[in-house]
Amino acid sequence: MVPGLSLFGDGAGHFTAHDPRARMDLELRAIVIKFFTTDGKFSFIKVGAQLLVLCGLVAGLVAFVGNNKTITLNVDGKVSSVQSFGGTVGQVVKSANLDLKPSDRVSPSLDATVHNGTVININQAKEVKVSLDGAEKTVNTTAQDVEDLVTELGVASASSVSAPKDAQLSLAGSYVAISTPKSVSIVADGKANTATTTAATVGKVLEEAGITLGANDRTSQPANANVVNDMVIKVSRVDTSQTAVSTEEVPFQTVTAESADMLKGEKEVTQAGAAGKIERTFKLVLVDGREASRSLVSENVAVQPVTEKVTVGTKAKPAVEAAPAGANTGAAAPAMMNEAMWDKIAQCESGGNWSINTGNGYYGGLQFDIRTWIGSGGGAYAPNASLATKAQQIDIANRVYAQRGLQPWGCGWAASR
Repeated sequence: MVPGLSLFGDGAGHFTAHDPRARMDLELRAIVIKFFTTDGKFSFIKVGAQLLVLCGLVAGLVAFVGNNKTITLNVDGKVSSVQSFGGTVGQVVKSANLDLKPSDRVSPSLDATVHNGTVININQAKEVKVSLDGAEKTVNTTAQDVEDLVTELGVASASSVSAPKDAQLSLAGSYVAISTPKSVSIVADGKANTATTTAATVGKVLEEAGITLGANDRTSQPANANVVNDMVIKVSRVDTSQTAVSTEEVPFQTVTAESADMLKGEKEVTQAGAAGKIERTFKLVLVDGREASRSLVSENVAVQPVTEKVTVGTKAKPAVEAAPAGANTGAAAPAMMNEAMWDKIAQCESGGNWSINTGNGYYGGLQFDIRTWIGSGGGAYAPNASLATKAQQIDIANRVYAQRGLQPWGCGWAASR
């Protein structure tokens, strides 16, 4: 019996080996008995004839057993054991039906000699789609997991990664988004703050800062914009709930009517005009508390304007009486009263020329006719108003005004300008 071999009988003279080497020894024993016996008896002649053959078989079997090796393959962290007769790493890999690419990493090298128990580590090249701070590219890497990939890319260890660091990378189809730490400034609600963040988008930065945007609020950068270093994000609060009411004047219209009872050139305001009022309501847009724009919502006439009515004379003037000859008497006139009012009327009546005499029967700056001038005491100064001084004319005008108001002057309306 072979030392160290355990045999168990089956009751019929047969034995079973529970060790591959024991089984091989049994097979050798059977071959020896077959080759060296005839009818169950040893034949020295046959022994001699078969000895050379037996030696060759044994030598071949020993060589076969000796070249068979148990090799450990570690492919991207997946470990398996293979039996191989290959003498180099490349031969073992080929016998394991692994299709290597030039960019795969193999250790030991493909031409290294293998022995029983050799461990071969293979890191297969993988195509990984990487988004680095919003810029996407495809990376060829032999990294096994996300952590190795991040290290290989040389990004900051504090970066935010979309996948767990121990997640395994597949040969194709893996996607990893990486956001590196960046300094950003946030201006909102009257405050400015600077922070370091790994958030990928502006919206995420505001969320991290605890800033909630209203439906109408605006940001200087879109919420889906990628964050870059030293970015400034301004939040503008927009309020559209406010309104404003303004009141404006509505100008009145003037309607003129003719009267044959009044002389040509005479005017009389029969109904004073009055401006109306209109109220307008506006919808306001306030940005950070300041009005940015307004739009008209409604308008309402609160006070209707009153139309001014003016009557003008069409009656022909009587024949002009000849002015008596003479000159200014030199009599002193009292201090001028209502001078500003008479200046306005004179500007309308005569262009402000206090000595005008056009021959139309009206004289001086306020265009007195002879009857009115003499009847009101103007003769004490001059035969007609054109020969009187401004002060003398204003004295007579104030006398007429005291009795009849501004009705005698067609330009009496100019006093209210």
